[in-house]
Amino acid sequence: MAKKLTNIPDLTIDLAGIRLKNPVLTASGTFGYGEEYADIVDLNRLGGVIVKGISLKPINGNPPPRIWETPSGMLNAIGLENPGVDVFLRDKLPFLRNYDTAVIVNIFGYSLEEYVGVAERLDGVPGVSGLEVNISCPNVKAGGIVFGTNSKAAFELLAAVRKATRLPVIAKLSPNVTDITEFAKAARDAGCDGLSLINTLLGMSIDVRSRRPRLANCTGGLSGPAIRPVAVRMVWQAAKAVSLPLIGMGGIMTAEDALEFILAGATAVAVGTANFVNPRATVDVAEGIGEFLRQQGIGSVRELVGQVRTA
Repeated sequence: MAKKLTNIPDLTIDLAGIRLKNPVLTASGTFGYGEEYADIVDLNRLGGVIVKGISLKPINGNPPPRIWETPSGMLNAIGLENPGVDVFLRDKLPFLRNYDTAVIVNIFGYSLEEYVGVAERLDGVPGVSGLEVNISCPNVKAGGIVFGTNSKAAFELLAAVRKATRLPVIAKLSPNVTDITEFAKAARDAGCDGLSLINTLLGMSIDVRSRRPRLANCTGGLSGPAIRPVAVRMVWQAAKAVSLPLIGMGGIMTAEDALEFILAGATAVAVGTANFVNPRATVDVAEGIGEFLRQQGIGSVRELVGQVRTA
């Protein structure tokens, strides 16, 4: 029987050179830019905030309806609506600088040049700890292929972003591929410092009475507990394929859910859809991890990373 500790377990981690006070971050697109939740959640208690995706220029997003609840999850087709990097720097980032919490900026674009442009604008900016590169966007110059489903395109894009910034670069991988390890290796070879996985699964819902899709965009990204087993499996596979630190995400609602990802090989986790159900989910997960460690007599969360027993 594990010896119970009376002292407080160590939740601190190093994520690709970014020191976090605990392994719980907010997943991009589900926590706005931090200020939206600040009256409910003490941002100082989070490991970090991964902000809503930022592009070079403002994007209006898709027409409504853009969200539909599904069994054990939700579909969204927001369309990456955001004010653009210049407005983010002027109006959003100053608020986050008031907190002792790491800020990771999720970036995206529709061409390699757009990604590089955003990375260059954020390089060396006080208050930005790292970049999470969303490679699930179509490359319009290559006939609409998605960077995240073509390993050669992913490598070229990530290598270009790596050259454009001194910040830690974390590639956010798409699950809509046959072999996640191929893309994990491409990101490693491109010089990335870490990986985030998984992004949403592509899904669709239809209103049988109107015979029309529930979303104006027809298809959307499926998130929530329904995708968690897929996400845990992909984190486990990626962790075996590369030695980069991983941020695991996909349907984390509780501390136990988060611990699945950590045991599978994730250094940190990101809480997404749960924020819509319980705005305090991030803090609850962080506290729950600490309590689990205390009950199990484990001194540091780092002791659990990749410790799943498969034999």
